[in-house]
Amino acid sequence: MTDNTPLPFDLPSVRRKKLTVDFDGGNQSSDAGLLLLRQVERQLGVCRRLAEAMPDRRDQDRVRHEMFEMVMERVAAIACGHKDAIDLDRLRHDPLMKLAVGRCPDSGAALASQSTISRLENASSKTEAARLSVALLDQFGTTVKPGRLEILDIDDTFCTAHGGQQLAFWNAHHDERGFASMHIYHVASGTPVATILRPARTPKGTEVRTVIKHVTKRLRQHWPHTRMVWRGDSHYGRVEAMEWAENDGADYIFGLPGNTALDAQVAETADNLRFHHAKSSHTKLRTYASFTYQAGSWDRPRKVVARLECSLQPDAGETTSTGMRQEVDMRYVVTSLKGTAQHLYENVYCQRGQMENLIKLHKAQLASDRMSCHSATANQVRLALHTAAFWLMHGVRAAIPKTDPLATAEFATIRERLIKIGARVIEHIARIRVQLPTSCPERALFRAVALGLMPSGP
Repeated sequence: MTDNTPLPFDLPSVRRKKLTVDFDGGNQSSDAGLLLLRQVERQLGVCRRLAEAMPDRRDQDRVRHEMFEMVMERVAAIACGHKDAIDLDRLRHDPLMKLAVGRCPDSGAALASQSTISRLENASSKTEAARLSVALLDQFGTTVKPGRLEILDIDDTFCTAHGGQQLAFWNAHHDERGFASMHIYHVASGTPVATILRPARTPKGTEVRTVIKHVTKRLRQHWPHTRMVWRGDSHYGRVEAMEWAENDGADYIFGLPGNTALDAQVAETADNLRFHHAKSSHTKLRTYASFTYQAGSWDRPRKVVARLECSLQPDAGETTSTGMRQEVDMRYVVTSLKGTAQHLYENVYCQRGQMENLIKLHKAQLASDRMSCHSATANQVRLALHTAAFWLMHGVRAAIPKTDPLATAEFATIRERLIKIGARVIEHIARIRVQLPTSCPERALFRAVALGLMPSGP
């Protein structure tokens, strides 16, 4: 009398065969990829590391949900595409979500609800939220094996604020209030190093220096013999950051805003480029230059690389094909690295465009821009949880064989092909059986990834 399972119902027949639908398929989940995420967590331990860094002021005699269970539940839900904590009111009964956090699918108690997870996100102080960022730094430092020289990309991305959130700032370029979260990624591995919530304004030199200093010093505890190179656009080419890097054994390559003094340094090179472009049949012609330059606020001259590109542009007010004029576009980079101007600009600086793809994975495909808490500290905690989800998805992708097209796929594609798979879960006395569809298109790859994430030890 207490069973509220909906009654069977009929749909239009198929080839004269009656079509009946019921809800007697057993305990099922639509996220079979939670098994893969569980394997990645067992390998990396990123959720456990965050759980150990988060405060737990609860009466331990009344605790129903361990800290790791709540963190793993929230992070795994984000990786599966469930953006908001309110989704956990449904997922707390999901059999594979229970398995992911270490509970049995049938006999295990339900997981934490939305209200419990929301309290978790709002429980940390500013200092405790900073510890989560340090924990993610340690996660990166202990997971990635460094070489003699490693490049770190730093950039920020705009996230719209909805309501009266702390730290939200008006941005004239986007014509909205929001945040400009700072992201740092490791170039060689594509893994996140740090994500920092900040107002939607251009970072000051002291702010850039503080971030670079603390991240570098923390990573040196794990990478004592590695020289680190910081790479960013002109927002991060601040004299305070360059001075600190030069005085503390780090390198940098930053964009540099153009000015009349820099243009005068390459005036002769620009004239030669115009001459050769006029004589050639190429639409565009490039050249590079390298020189030392000292701005008024600098205490020493620094190496500047210039990229000059000459092309034909429509003249103002002209609409005919002959109304064209030569125009030279000049871009500048300041760096402490050695090498030719062309190599430093094309092969080092311009490669930072890959970071935009990594930010897209973090922001758009893992929904890290959904910072809807009022407290800035709570939103920083959310950023840490979304970064942990990035680690789990990155771990799944890293386990895919290099010959498979999904080895370089975006997280949204991996989620669609490997995570969002239906599965039936059966719990016996001594065994838990997970049955995936016989017609699963990626069954061979799913098996290969799951076995590849198994521990290599006995």
